[in-house]
Amino acid sequence: MQTQSKLNILLAEDNPVNQKMALIFLKRLGYRADTANNGQEVLLALEGHSYDLVLMDIQMPEMDGIEATKMIRKRWPQGPKIIVVTAFNADACRELCFEVGADDFLNKPVKMEELGAAIERNMGAVC
Repeated sequence: MQTQSKLNILLAEDNPVNQKMALIFLKRLGYRADTANNGQEVLLALEGHSYDLVLMDIQMPEMDGIEATKMIRKRWPQGPKIIVVTAFNADACRELCFEVGADDFLNKPVKMEELGAAIERNMGAVC
């Protein structure tokens, strides 16, 4: 069984402040993560590394989180779990995220406890 620090996480977030806060939360929860600033960087990272989990923002430049999630599910159907973390809290956005292949959905601002619970809920015994 993997320990928390062995869980391979990719954080997709273009806002430097949000990115820093998420990394702090993850560190306090016992995790570390690589970062991507947009959907294109997410796809490139996945081509070169195996990730267990992607924390995906929706509104990013070049390729948004919706399109990136679609591409991940197309290229890697059994690929990483995807937890959307977004400021868009409309039901339509939530539904669209699940339709394109997201595994979970968190509204910003996310609390550290919510993030930890979502990781545990989605990764099960892996973490």
